[in-house]
Parts: sequence; C-alpha cells; structure tokens
Amino acid sequence: MATQPPANSLPIFYGGLEPLSSNQHGNFRSRPAQKAPFLVNTHAVPITIDEFVACQRFFPIAFSSGETPVPLALMGLNEGVNVFVEDDGALRGEIYVPAYIRRYPFMLARLRPDADELSLCFDPTSDLVGPFDEGHALFDDGKPSEATNAILKFCEEFEMSAQRTSAFVSELKEMDLLMEGEVSIQPAGVEQPFIYRGFQMVNEEKLRELRGDELRKMNQNGILPLVMAHLFSMTLMREIFGRQVQQGKGPAIPVETNGAAAF
Repeated sequence: MATQPPANSLPIFYGGLEPLSSNQHGNFRSRPAQKAPFLVNTHAVPITIDEFVACQRFFPIAFSSGETPVPLALMGLNEGVNVFVEDDGALRGEIYVPAYIRRYPFMLARLRPDADELSLCFDPTSDLVGPFDEGHALFDDGKPSEATNAILKFCEEFEMSAQRTSAFVSELKEMDLLMEGEVSIQPAGVEQPFIYRGFQMVNEEKLRELRGDELRKMNQNGILPLVMAHLFSMTLMREIFGRQVQQGKGPAIPVETNGAAAF
C-alpha cells in the first residue's frame, strides 16, 4: 500500500504527499486527532489481514473489484455514507479504528517510481501537522524525535502487514476462491429488495469443495481463519444497512442499486 506522490495516484484521505525533512519542517509538530472529518464521506477503508479478527466484530470485510483486490472494512454500504462517524467526524461509540486511518496523515511512499526506498511523508493539506505551539515535536536538534521514530515504526509495520495481505489475496486468487459478490437486503414493508454489488468475496461453495489436504494447508498457513473471519463478517451487511436507515442515510428508492460499486 505504498504510494507514489503524484496527485493522480494519491490514496484516499490524502490531499498531497510531502517528504518529512528536518530542513523544511524542523519546527513542525504533530497533534493528535480528536475527530476524523476525512472519514465522513468514506464508506470503505483498506485493512490488512492482521486486522481481520478485530474488524469482523464491527464491519463487513469485503474485497475490492479488479485484478488486484484489496480487503476493505465497509463502514457504509452506499458511496459517501459512513455510519460510524458523526457529521463532524466524531466517532459514534467504541469501535476498532483500522490502521490505515490511524497512520494518517503520515505514510511511507516512493519519491520516484523507480526508487527502492520508501520515505516518511505526510499530507501537507492536513491540519494535524504544522508549525504549531502544541503537539509532539517531529525533530529534536535536527534529528527525528521519539514521536517521529514511533510514527516511522508504525508505518513500517503497516507496510510489512500490507505485503502479507497482498500475499494472502494472491493465494486466494491462485486457488480461484474469489468471486463477484452480491447481497440482497429486503427491508420490511418494501416490495423490492436492495441489491448491492461491486465487491468480491470468498466463494463458500468452492471452499466447501476443497480437498482435505488443501484445507489442511490453508489452516496451517493461517489462511483458513482469515477466510472464516471474512465470511462471518459479511452477516453485518444487514446491520450496516439498518444503521443507514436509522440515521436517515439509507437509499430512498427500493430498486436495484450498485451502492457499493465504488469499492
């Protein structure tokens, strides 16, 4: 999930990427986020396999469409809807916050497409990093502070987890276990169901048809528990839909919708 700085390839949340430098940012500080307004209109957040168990208690875990699927925590079913945050970005209750969110506004990125090394960067459009009077200093006498070293370590661990996640998804594809997903939700008193597509999920039928040695291998290498966490989490789709309706954010017309098509 390392990203190159050009604007046309920026990951979600990031309005820009700038390498953190003691020369340019020697007086910069990082202050903790009390709210996450950037989450308000985000319905799907990338997660790593190390988070599956924690995430499946709160969010459906789906996979993005396309040739390189990414696991996603669904915080809403319709694009632009997040049922876990208030309109000002305050979290609704106690939930697990994915690492992708917690690392913002920092991330490791390649400064050039051909570069091997990753550099610690930050989003210069964020109000969480700047020449503030409060917060944690990012440099101490021109050297990275303890806060910066902790941020760097977190981002490095995230990248390693992202690599393991990529390997996990590659194995699912190699075993031909991923399929295009579809969820039909029939609210009470509504004639036609809401149908959500635009994501991928594990094919339970193919999973059941695997040979015993294949299942044993999946269990030994840790894939099977992750698959089960994903499948169990999909039962939360209807709960998320109910939250949308309760919060007045549900789809208004009971016809087929590709509300999840932006995954």
